Amino acid sequence: MNRPTAIYSAAQVRALDAFETEKRRVPGYTLMTRAAEAALKLLRARWPQARRVAVVCGAGNNGGDGYVLARLAQAAGLEALVLAAAPPDKLSGDARRAQEDWVAAGGSAHPFAVDALPGCDLIVDGLLGIGFRPPARAETLAVIQALNAARRPILALDIPSGIDADSGAVGEAAVRADLTLSFVGFKSGLFLGAGPEHAGVVVLDDLGVVAPALREFRPLMRRIDEAEIASALPRRAREAHKGSHGRVLIVGGGSGMPGAVRLAGVAALRAGAGLVTVAAAEENLAAVTGAHPELIYLPTSSISSLEEPMRAAAVLAIGPGLGTGDWARRLWAQALRAQPAAAVVDADALNLLAQSPVKLPAGWIITPHPGEAARLLGVPAATVQADRLAAVRQLHAKYGAVAVLKGAGTLVACGAPDTPEIFICDRGNPGMATAGMGDVLTGLIAGVRAQIADSEVAARVGVLVHALAGDSAASGGQRGLIASDVLGELRGWVNP
Repeated sequence: MNRPTAIYSAAQVRALDAFETEKRRVPGYTLMTRAAEAALKLLRARWPQARRVAVVCGAGNNGGDGYVLARLAQAAGLEALVLAAAPPDKLSGDARRAQEDWVAAGGSAHPFAVDALPGCDLIVDGLLGIGFRPPARAETLAVIQALNAARRPILALDIPSGIDADSGAVGEAAVRADLTLSFVGFKSGLFLGAGPEHAGVVVLDDLGVVAPALREFRPLMRRIDEAEIASALPRRAREAHKGSHGRVLIVGGGSGMPGAVRLAGVAALRAGAGLVTVAAAEENLAAVTGAHPELIYLPTSSISSLEEPMRAAAVLAIGPGLGTGDWARRLWAQALRAQPAAAVVDADALNLLAQSPVKLPAGWIITPHPGEAARLLGVPAATVQADRLAAVRQLHAKYGAVAVLKGAGTLVACGAPDTPEIFICDRGNPGMATAGMGDVLTGLIAGVRAQIADSEVAARVGVLVHALAGDSAASGGQRGLIASDVLGELRGWVNP
């Protein structure tokens, strides 16, 4: 088993199954058996004390996987109890064969009964599979609710029942698994919407299926992998100096708003940028530099224009605490005229962009949360959240910049606007939903970008480091986590 980066739609996984059986002549029942073998191996490794296993089987191939698993578990000395949520005579194809083989091995399929669950050490969910689309029928919903109410560990086969395999959407209820074993390829619904909440720990067994190099099997999206951090931020040369690691200029911090630029500035330093300058209102000088004298401060009132400093910086970060008044509009206009090669646009700069949309340079990065993304696209925030994949594609296509759509499962769109590559961050935690986290991300991405020449990589690395640092900071509990806690964890993650 492994943890690859590729994530597919349900239709793509079904097509991979078909390619394997039709083109490579691997029987479907062979794949079903491989799935059951992988599930049994995982089950015994994760719950070695479990002796009595309840396997809940539906009418499709997901149920077929369950029947084969029950047979193999019984042969391995476990007590397997098959609870059929669909009458066996409704089965067909490989699922029917799996059920018949189970019976031939001395097993029997008991109609699903709630009172059978408390006597089991573990429940295997083989109820619905990836063909399900909400809402569930009443009788299926009752089974799902019973599984959740049983308070037993649950291993989901392929995907927790009740989850839309593409969007992660849930109707009235879905199985809450402790562990999900995905087959052939990761499904996008395990990473989007409510999917992660229900899937628990997600692992993959590809069953020996290798995706052919055909356009239709290009992954829908990819996970951002930790290996990318080490690749982008290798060990520094001994003769390096501060000028070797880039200059960041952070513009924002309007009157009475020092916190956002301070967080962004410190994040850029902790990311490893050589020099970080904060350009903000003069009154914020003490608040920004008092605790962090490493930050260079440039009062915006002292110069007529920031265009030259913007061009001179390796990367501009604009927006934290900027506001949307006349002062802010002037600074935003200067940024658009200066056209630095790299920029991170966040917060109020995004709101100004939404008011007067323009195509941005390809080396720029926009980092909206769902509300800002909604304003940038001219749609309700609920529309963005209902289809985050579509939203991040639209942001990238409309504005030309690398698009980072923040939130649970932050998405990054980059590459050709008409055929973008989509990346997802599957780290991070709800404790990070607090003020200032976005400012830390802005400075972090800017600090990484100052050290490397690739905005796409900087966005991905910044997003992942931010999430990993958030997870480290939440080790003592998610409630009460603040942005400054994450700042303290960044250094460990940018030195892999």
